[in-house]
Order: sequence, then structure tokens, then C-alpha cells
Amino acid sequence: MSPTAPTNSPDEIHRERLHQLALFLRESEQILADFDAWREEHSDLHGWPLDDDEHSRRAVKRDADTWRSFNRVRSFAKDLLATAEIQVQQLNPAHIQSRWPWQLGVLDHALKQLGALQQQWLEARDALPPTARPGTFAYDDALAERNEEAWSYLDDWASHGKAILEIQAVAQDLPPRSPALTSATTHARPAAVAAAPSSGARR
Repeated sequence: MSPTAPTNSPDEIHRERLHQLALFLRESEQILADFDAWREEHSDLHGWPLDDDEHSRRAVKRDADTWRSFNRVRSFAKDLLATAEIQVQQLNPAHIQSRWPWQLGVLDHALKQLGALQQQWLEARDALPPTARPGTFAYDDALAERNEEAWSYLDDWASHGKAILEIQAVAQDLPPRSPALTSATTHARPAAVAAAPSSGARR
């Protein structure tokens, strides 16, 4: 009988998820910086691109790369939010940044919109003719449309996702005002923070 593989504890799983979030934050920042640097170099004095087609291709790549990077987080982003909300509730109010609840609301709203866009993409993909495969115009155009519509919400996560890391850091360093959080990632999500509108894209 083969030995059973060790199971990671909830705390270990949560730390690994935070690590994946941190990777996304760094990658998305670099993706945007690369795009902005290219755009600045290839625009006229009024900020208009010198080559519209190449600008469009670069924007499509930026959107796709940002979606691909966030995909490592998307499946458990809801759990990260739920844990952060519980941690904020348990912290002494004196240690809470006033922007955190708003930022968690922005992230929650953005995640819901990304979920809706993904569902729309899956339905659109399934409706494509059998000949529409990756690399064909019909497939790639539909995928690029999803990525373009998703980018502002991905940018919300790139802009405000650090709040989850900040909350975790404070929760680790300070004692909670109620019994310690245990297995937070497996608990049911509390009442969601009121959804906040998208904070605006960094285009």
C-alpha cells in the first residue's frame, strides 16, 4: 500500500495563494509598464499612436497576458477576499486602514464581472463553428474581445490586490479582538462588502 501524500494545512494553502497573488501583482505591473513604455516611444506629441495597427496588437497582447497572469489567482480569489474580510472584522479598529473595506468592495465587484465575462466567453466559444479553433480569426477575435472587456477589472485587481496582502500582514502581527481565525479559507463567505464600481483603468 503506497503512503498517503501529505496534505497541506489551511494556513499553508492560504500562504501559497497569497504568494500567487503577489506574483500576479508583480507580473501585471511589468506587463503594463512594458505596454506604456512602448506606447510612449511610438506616439506623437499629442499621445496618438504612430501605427494604429501595431498599437492594437500591443493592447491585445497586454490584455491577454494580464488575463493569463490573473488566471493563477481567479479560482481562489473569492476565498482570498472572504479571509481578508474576516480578518478586517477581527482586527482592532485602530489598526484598520480606512481604504481597506472600499478596496475589498472594488475587488469583489471586479471578480464578479470577470466571472460574468468568462461565462459569456464560454458560451460564445461553444457557439462558434467547429472550424473555429485557436489561431483562427473567429476564435481569436472572440477571445480578444473578452480580454479587452476584462482588462479594466483585471486592472482593479492589479491596483488594489495589495490590500489583501496588507491585511494579512497586519493580522499576523497583531492579536485579533475576537478568537483567532482558524481554517478561514474553508469558512462560508460572510455578508459581502457592498459592491463598489470599477475604479477606472490605467490605460
